[in-house]
Amino acid sequence: MLGYVTIGVTDIEKAKAFYTDLLACYGANVLFDGGRIAFIGESWEKTIVAVCIPYDQCDPQPGNGNMLAFTCDSSEKVDKMHAKALALGASDEGACGQRMPIFYGGYFRDPDGNKACFYHMSAG
Repeated sequence: MLGYVTIGVTDIEKAKAFYTDLLACYGANVLFDGGRIAFIGESWEKTIVAVCIPYDQCDPQPGNGNMLAFTCDSSEKVDKMHAKALALGASDEGACGQRMPIFYGGYFRDPDGNKACFYHMSAG
């Protein structure tokens, strides 16, 4: 399935700090730091978030419709993680709430404008 996703950033150190702090409760840390790119996750066997300065050295451009989605084991965890993202400098892109009968989510944009979501799916 999905091995890793890469997002462009303007400041690699700031991005590493943001995502390692935000995802620490998932056991995430920097697995590899190659200078302009860093892979952040729990292990190489699980899905990884890579942050990078674009190879062409141009400004990173968050995609319209692209989004990272991080699973949570409860709606309370969604609330907690969304609040943590905002406290770390993210901007709110959609308050936490029930979106569909089985989907609860909260949306944000990281300091570089990349859209992300914490969500919980119930059994329906």
